[in-house]
Amino acid sequence: MDKRLRFESEQFKIFKSNLKEALWGDLHLATQHWWKEILEADSEARMERYLGLKWYERGVGGEPRADSRNGWYERDYSTIVGTLRLRIRRTRKRSFLPAGVRSLQRRAPELEQLIKEAFLKGISTRQVGPVVALITDEPVSAQTVSRLTRSLDGLAQQFHRRLLKDEWSYLMLDGVYLKVRQNSQVKRTLLLVAYGLRADGSRELIDFLRAHGESQSAWEGFLNNLFHRGLRGDQLRLIVTDGCAGLAAALQTVYPRVLHQRCWVHKMRNLLDRVKKREQPQVKKSAQKIYTARDHKTARAAFWRFKLRWQGSYLGMVKQLERDLPELLNFYSFEKSLWRKLRTTNAIERCFVEVRRRTRPMVTFVNMASVDRIIFAIFSAYNEKHGKRPLSVFTQAA
Repeated sequence: MDKRLRFESEQFKIFKSNLKEALWGDLHLATQHWWKEILEADSEARMERYLGLKWYERGVGGEPRADSRNGWYERDYSTIVGTLRLRIRRTRKRSFLPAGVRSLQRRAPELEQLIKEAFLKGISTRQVGPVVALITDEPVSAQTVSRLTRSLDGLAQQFHRRLLKDEWSYLMLDGVYLKVRQNSQVKRTLLLVAYGLRADGSRELIDFLRAHGESQSAWEGFLNNLFHRGLRGDQLRLIVTDGCAGLAAALQTVYPRVLHQRCWVHKMRNLLDRVKKREQPQVKKSAQKIYTARDHKTARAAFWRFKLRWQGSYLGMVKQLERDLPELLNFYSFEKSLWRKLRTTNAIERCFVEVRRRTRPMVTFVNMASVDRIIFAIFSAYNEKHGKRPLSVFTQAA
C-alpha cells in the first residue's frame, strides 16, 4: 500500500511539473505572439499614414502616387520575451519600423538594460551572454556585452565625483593589485580603496583610485579627494590600515585627530617573515597573546613577556613591534564586542576576495577604462547586496 502511494505521489509530482512547464511555455509563446502582432501592426499603421491609403485602397481621381507598397522584409529583434522575427512593411522608397525600434537596432532597450544590470550584479562579461540567452534564445557575445557596458563609464565617473556624507564612524583603507595590458605588456596596477562603517554597522565601499604605488603622495591625493567631497572625519572614531608607511604619513596630514589602528593580520605576517621557520609557531603563539588579551593593560604585559622571550634572537623584529605597539592596541579603546572587527582589515580584504574572484577569469584587463568599469560594477553589486545588511556587532554596540 505504501509503495503504491509513493508511486502515485511521484506520478503526481511529475504531472504537476509537466503541467507547470506546459502552462508557462504556452504563456511564453502567447506573449511572444502578442508582441509580434503589436509591432507588426504598428509597422503597417505607420506605412498607411505615410501613404494615406489602407490595404486595397486606391487614390482618388487616378492621381499618380509619390510612393507605393513594396511588401515586407523580415528582421530578428531580441526582447525580454525572446527573439521575435518581425515583418517590417516597406514601400518603394522607405521602410517603416515599429515605434521604439531604431534603424540597425537588433535588441530592445529593456534587453540592453538587462545585460547591463546582469553585469552590475556581478556576472562576468563572458557569463552574461549565456544567462541572457536563457530568456532571448539568442546568444550574446562577450564583445557585445563589453560594448554595451561601456555606457557604464559615465556612471563610474559619477561614482567618483559624488558628494559624500560625513557619517562614517570607522574607515578601513587598503590597496589591491590587478593586471592590466598596456602596449602589449602586462603590468600590475594598484587600486587604493576606502571602506566605511557607520555606527549602526551598515557598510559601503566608498571609492577607489588607480595609483602607481602606496606612496604618501598617492594616499594623500586619494584621502584629500574624499575629504573635499564631504568625508571631513568629524564622526570618525578609528581608521584601520594595513600598516603602510606612506598611508600612515598621509593620515597625519588629512585626518590627524583620528585614532589609527594597524592591522594585526598584516603585522603577524611581517613578524613571521623575519623568523626562522622552525620557530614561527612559537613566535606566533606568543604574539597572539598580545591582541587576544582581556584588556589594554594585560596586552602590554603580554608584549613585555614576548620581548623578554625573543629579543635575544630577533632584536630588530622586537624593536619594530615595540615602535608599532601603540597603534596596534588602539582597538582596546572601543567596546569589547567590536575588538575582533577593528583590529584587522579583514572586512575590506573580503571585498578584495570578490574583486579577485570576479577578475580572475579575465586574466588581464584590456585597458585602464575597463579597470574602472569592472571595479565600479563590483563595488555597486557589493554595496547593493551588503549595504542593507548591517554587521550585528556594531548594531548591538550602538
